Formats: sequence, structure tokens, C-alpha cells
Amino acid sequence: MSDPLRPRASLRTAVVWEVLRDALGRRAKAVGGDAAGELEVLDTGGGSGYFAVPLARLGHRVTVVDPSPNALFALERRAAEAGVADRVRGVQGDAHGLFDVVERGGYDAVLCHGVLEYVDDPAEGVRNAIDALRPAGTLSLLAAGQGGAVLARALAGHFTEARQILSDPAGRWGDGDPVPRRFTADQLSELVTEAGLAVSSVHGVRVFADLVPGVLVDTEPGAIDALLQLEAAAAELPAFHSVATQLHVLAERG
Repeated sequence: MSDPLRPRASLRTAVVWEVLRDALGRRAKAVGGDAAGELEVLDTGGGSGYFAVPLARLGHRVTVVDPSPNALFALERRAAEAGVADRVRGVQGDAHGLFDVVERGGYDAVLCHGVLEYVDDPAEGVRNAIDALRPAGTLSLLAAGQGGAVLARALAGHFTEARQILSDPAGRWGDGDPVPRRFTADQLSELVTEAGLAVSSVHGVRVFADLVPGVLVDTEPGAIDALLQLEAAAAELPAFHSVATQLHVLAERG
């Protein structure tokens, strides 16, 4: 079986997978004395299981909450094809009414990926994610980065829109912007600390991957591995957080 954490198609999320693998390994060891032990993981807004199914393949039990019935159907199919249907459970719901469908304080780790951009109240979304954790638990938070959008619009020649992102409270470039909200690293960290968790690390995600021409990555020998290594090297450096397409915050309780 190939490594589910570094597939060729996951270039843009390789940093997140590496951080998650290490964090869940530490949590499993703390819970049961074995880094390969089973954890209860909640994936809010987990959709069709892009993160949930590989985590299940690592031996964890994953509950996915998503408002889309179609996404949950795709999750069920993907889990069955991967042979982990018994480890993945999908329930229809959202971050606002999270505890209508899952247990409060019932999970060793909670993933909140690509959710805060779309909820009406990001602070409530973070609080609910944290309230789903057990007394000792890990939160993985992934959201759109403001600086990366500025850079992308500027490189595309849309300079007025790039400037608009800097001044807009939600970090949007205009009415046609498909992303309702973007964040800085400080804003995400503040949401977490105000909700009562300590930030363990912040990573810039897709610092370079969205800027490098696809033809270069596909045709140059060794380009993918080299780009993965570059992304990993830059991810933890605060200087690159301001230009990352996404920001990943890892926080822990206990």
C-alpha cells in the first residue's frame, strides 16, 4: 500500500498530512502508550473523506460531519473502496449545530479544515470544534490565507483586487470572490487561544505549489519531491505565512 500521507496528487496538502501524522502519533502514544494506537477523530466539514479515509487507513476511527448528502455518499463509497468502511462514519450536519449530531467532549482529535471561511461566526466554529475534544485533545485547523490571495491576484495582473484584499475586513477581492472569508496567521491563532487552547504550531500551506507552473512539476525529473521538500522547509517559517494560500494551526489541550 502506498503512503496515504504523501501521494502524488496531494502535493498541495503534503505539509498538513505530515503535521497530522506526527501529532496523532503523539496523541495516540499519550492515550495508549503506542503511537500506532486507535484514536477517535472528528472531521468537521470533511466532505467526501479526503482526510478522513487516509486517517482511517492509519488505524483511527473517523466521524465526518458535512451538510452535503452527496459528499457523504461519496465518503461512503471512498471508504468502502479503501477497505475502511468500518472505521468511517458520516453524519449530516454543520459546525453551527455540531452537537445535534455528535457527542460533546468525545474525540481525541478534531479536524476543522476549510470550514471557517464559510461559517457565519468563525469564533463559534472554533469553540464548537474545541468543545468536541476530550480533556486532552488535538485541534487541526486549516483555513484560507489572506496574503496568498493578495500574491495570486497581483501575479495575475489584478492589482486593484489585490489591494482590495488588504483593506477588506473579510479579505475578499470583490463581489465575485468565491471565498467568503480569509485569515491571517495572527487571526487564526487568536481565535484558538481565545477559545482556550494553546497553539502548538502554525504552518504555511501551498506557499509555492499554486505559483509553480504545472508543466514544470510534471515534466522536470524530481520536481515534485523537490517542491515537497521546499514546501516543508518553508512551512514553519513565519516569513512565509504571509504569502501562503492556506494556513494550518495545530493546537492542543492538556
